[in-house]
Amino acid sequence: EVQLQASGGGLVQAGGSLRLSCAASGISLDDYAIGWFRQAPGKERELVSSISSSDGSTYYADSVKGRFTISRDNARKTVYLQMNSLKPEDTAVYYCAADYSDAIYSAISVDYWGKGTQVTVSS
Repeated sequence: EVQLQASGGGLVQAGGSLRLSCAASGISLDDYAIGWFRQAPGKERELVSSISSSDGSTYYADSVKGRFTISRDNARKTVYLQMNSLKPEDTAVYYCAADYSDAIYSAISVDYWGKGTQVTVSS
């Protein structure tokens, strides 16, 4: 059974930091690209960042470039999203996702979703 367990969300003041973790079981990170999506109330789910299954190349949405960093630990089967300089507009439920391919470009191709973790940034 494939499971993606997201954790690390919480309440933080603007300018603060959080680190999200996505622990995968039942899959190998060598075969699956992992992405972090977020969904704010009344908005569509959007891809925030992803990391490829092959060479670890990364993608960041323009809104988070320079503030968020994605990384993976294949031995621990865990992908991290370090979020710095958080802004109130980063408030959302964050989901990790796995795609049986080298890269994730959208939610359409995702094979597995984890349950979300709430991130709330106060002003």
